[in-house]
Amino acid sequence: MTILTTRVLIIGAGVTGAGLLRDLALRGVQALLIEQRDVNSGASGGNHGLLHSGARYVASDVEAAVECREEGDILRRLAPQCIEDTGGLFVAVRGDDEGYVSDFSALCVKSGVPCQGLELRTARAMEPALSENLIAAFAVQDGAVDPFMLSLDNIAQAMSLGCSMRRNLAAVSMEVTDGRVTLVRCRDITTGGEVLIETELVINASGAWAGRIAALAGAHINILYSMGSLIITQDRIATRVINRLRPPSDADILVPGGTVSILGTTSIRVPTPDGCRPSVAETDRIIDDARAMLPILGRTRYIRAYAGVRPLVSLGPAGDDRAVSRGFSLIDHASEGVENFMTITGGKLTTYRLMAEKAADLACAKLGVTAPCRTRKEPLPPSSMGKWTEPGRGPKSWVESRAEDDIVLCECEMVSRSVIDAIVDEAKDMRGRSMLKAIGMRSRVGKGPCQGGFCGPRITGHLYDREISTGTQGLAELKTFTERRWRGFSPILWGVPLMQADLQEALHCGAMDLEFGPAPSTRDEESENCPATAFKEPS
Repeated sequence: MTILTTRVLIIGAGVTGAGLLRDLALRGVQALLIEQRDVNSGASGGNHGLLHSGARYVASDVEAAVECREEGDILRRLAPQCIEDTGGLFVAVRGDDEGYVSDFSALCVKSGVPCQGLELRTARAMEPALSENLIAAFAVQDGAVDPFMLSLDNIAQAMSLGCSMRRNLAAVSMEVTDGRVTLVRCRDITTGGEVLIETELVINASGAWAGRIAALAGAHINILYSMGSLIITQDRIATRVINRLRPPSDADILVPGGTVSILGTTSIRVPTPDGCRPSVAETDRIIDDARAMLPILGRTRYIRAYAGVRPLVSLGPAGDDRAVSRGFSLIDHASEGVENFMTITGGKLTTYRLMAEKAADLACAKLGVTAPCRTRKEPLPPSSMGKWTEPGRGPKSWVESRAEDDIVLCECEMVSRSVIDAIVDEAKDMRGRSMLKAIGMRSRVGKGPCQGGFCGPRITGHLYDREISTGTQGLAELKTFTERRWRGFSPILWGVPLMQADLQEALHCGAMDLEFGPAPSTRDEESENCPATAFKEPS
């Protein structure tokens, strides 16, 4: 048994939890961030990576639109290393609601969201992939954000200021005495050992799992689970973010992400946040709908599909998930008799900093801390923890500073052996159950067209060479890593991806017998929630 003591315990290492750790650190408040799996394992890692201008919400949620506009400006100024300031277009095509189109500009003005009408030929010159059936186009200030770099940079600065983080630590119960949480009992996912955390204040930032964590303290939150699926193209289709100019619906946003584009999303009510994954029918529907805006999407190559679950706090009867506010909820559970327990959930990636600020304000008020928020004005420094998630950094490093004996282990994204070593050395005992999975989260490994088919075995061999993996552990990690990539690969099996899958099956099963599977202890909880046998044909 391990006993830890902290002033503030934050549960959930998505971007909000990461931002909250940094906010408290800058105020001089000692805090511990715990996460059952790894950084951005929930919705923070399963989204478009869209930096909202606010234009998407001008007709449905003015408060969310204003928050996105203001916070987007702050992020561009203070965290430029995490942002690609692409700009964006809202476009309507023949058959779209012309009434909505005609109101759009005035609604943007009302919310203070910059918006400029464009001639159709100008819009098509800016983005040649746009449909010939355009009827309207507007330029807005959308952008793309790297959510992994954003979270890792926040955590890195917080740790440099004396705060700490524990991955692979699951909260399983809480002791509440005289209306206060006095002890949080946790389980180390890697070792199975028990960890007890004594704390003055608990902040629940666990996203879609916020209701479950609240229940441990005897509190209640009514959360709707809205699953959104997205697809990644092999190539970058557009320079800018492209939005469909219509009421928010499925398949109406294409976001550039480095050398690829991300298409989506959907909104499907699900009963639980666990085990969500896109289906073949869903990916087909996304493509069929989106090609009215960008016809090239009907013939491009896709390399992966994935899903995330939005936590939507419901304050009324359940209805259309898109009708529920995309604003955030800050809940003080003192009203339920638990004085030192609070929840921050909902919101958007773009508004994470504001969410963290408001949660930290409430936390400091409870603790008697008067230090003001500094994240609104103080830049977020780049960190070594987050730098390798940036598209293009691998090949740039290879060209500029590689050692003579360095070799490339991931050819799709040009990730070298020295980069893998740097990530491994920094992770140290934070590897969790799988070092290969930890490497993938902190770099571009497994994100190219081969989806880990070649780089997975190469990096596994290197980990054996360094004696980081021993016995059957490395093959077990490779099996799990392959299954995780396969879950995103299987919904898009046609054309070249199908041939890629055959090659991957021959390599992994024919050469290494991975289909026989690892020992159960090597499987992470996400794999257990989303059971998938490698190379199983999709239904």
